[in-house]
Amino acid sequence: MSLSMIEWWVKWIGAAAAIVFLSAALWGIWRGLRRPPGRTTGRARKVLRIPFYLLVGVVYFGLCFILWRPLPLTLSATARSVMLALGALLYFPGLALWLWGWRTLGDMFNVSSGFGVQLYADQRLIRHGPFAMVRHPMYLGVLIAALGAILIYRTWTPVFVALNFWGLIYRARREEQTLAAEFGEQWEVYCRSVPAWIPRLRRGQKGGAL
Repeated sequence: MSLSMIEWWVKWIGAAAAIVFLSAALWGIWRGLRRPPGRTTGRARKVLRIPFYLLVGVVYFGLCFILWRPLPLTLSATARSVMLALGALLYFPGLALWLWGWRTLGDMFNVSSGFGVQLYADQRLIRHGPFAMVRHPMYLGVLIAALGAILIYRTWTPVFVALNFWGLIYRARREEQTLAAEFGEQWEVYCRSVPAWIPRLRRGQKGGAL
């Protein structure tokens, strides 16, 4: 099988995996909007509504479509092979980490924003699965997948997605402030035992997050 054919298959399988990722996220958002809200910070109660999600979705995916242009790279066959292999080793595990977090959260899955955070009325602290290793495994999975997508697709769109990780860091901080207010000492114990982004080589006490 030629390198071009292998690239074609990897790209299409990657696109199918991305559709699964987006479908899970949209289903989680829709399900969350129908549940009673709990503790709210910032402007979440006004912002986190269907019109906001529609507007952000149109703008974000519109930019992704516009930026789907090749990066100015001239690569040898060997370089393409290496980038494809490394990209696959990042992209698919990154999406798998996000989906693992999504499955672990179950009915606790929610989407916040930099404008504010809204918990559920029956919010629980999830302290198992990937949340026992890092506090924000789903955001970490998005970054890993975006880096892998840069190597696989070599377009500006995954570069744009990867750069958005700085916004996710800010959002994660707002989420942690809300969770600290909601769970108090329980959250503090969790933060002391589980790092935010990089897993420890030696695991300690289990914990969990949004």
